[in-house]
Amino acid sequence: MAAARRISWRTITPFLLMHAACALVLLVGWSPTAIAIAAALYVVRMFGVTAFYHRYFSHRSFRVGRLVQFGGAVLGASAAQRGPLWWAAHHRRHHRHADTGDDVHSPHAHGVLWSHVGWIAAPGNQATDLAQVRDLAAFPELRWLDRNYYVVPLLLIALLLALGWQLSLHAPQLGTDALQLAVWGFCISTVALFHVTSAVNSLGHVCGRRVWPTRDHSRNSLSLALLTLGEGWHNNHHWCPGAVRQGFRWWEIDISYYVLRLLALLGLVHDLRPLPARAHAEERRLRR
Repeated sequence: MAAARRISWRTITPFLLMHAACALVLLVGWSPTAIAIAAALYVVRMFGVTAFYHRYFSHRSFRVGRLVQFGGAVLGASAAQRGPLWWAAHHRRHHRHADTGDDVHSPHAHGVLWSHVGWIAAPGNQATDLAQVRDLAAFPELRWLDRNYYVVPLLLIALLLALGWQLSLHAPQLGTDALQLAVWGFCISTVALFHVTSAVNSLGHVCGRRVWPTRDHSRNSLSLALLTLGEGWHNNHHWCPGAVRQGFRWWEIDISYYVLRLLALLGLVHDLRPLPARAHAEERRLRR
């Protein structure tokens, strides 16, 4: 256990530097343009994590063609949460061992702080366990992206710097520049994205309501669902992990599911897996 809780400072240094870079906001200031781009990138990349890294790569809750599959992997990688195979392998292990000692980010087994952020810096959690994701490892482009996951975030930073530079030259009335867009659009947006996503691992097993009799401590939270585009219905998800929909009832807002439904209408995704019969049967039982 002591070895498992050891921190690799080399691994976590870029993560810490990104947090420190958020303080540059005191130097670069703000503008409506920078804040709008940061918010847009938060939402779009959150969808990449929730819809593709989680619902598609981890649970295969819908089908896509190979081109859309890679596009979804790139979108997820832009959130700077490692590669799609690494992410999916850890998440599949989480479901098999939820809230036991073998669940590396269980707040009940290892503490809230470790489940929220510490586990990502442990040396034993750095490699991708390909045995967990043999179906995904069959695609060489996904293996390449998983090995070179840092390429997409670096390209995003370069794009924001270039956009900010061009806006400062051709639209100075917007009051933004290269460094401001990089700080807001990448650093602040990515840090917020990371902590909200990680809250599903930590707070999603501590705070909220338990509706379904799962073997773990997963809980439902409207606040977390709104911030994560639907992932806050975590107890729902652990009850039916293969379903594409995590907000089971009409009032359980699940934005990722709504967008996936739209993409299905456009023919970009297919075969969205519905709620299994046992979910409906258990709901009827609980209403009695």
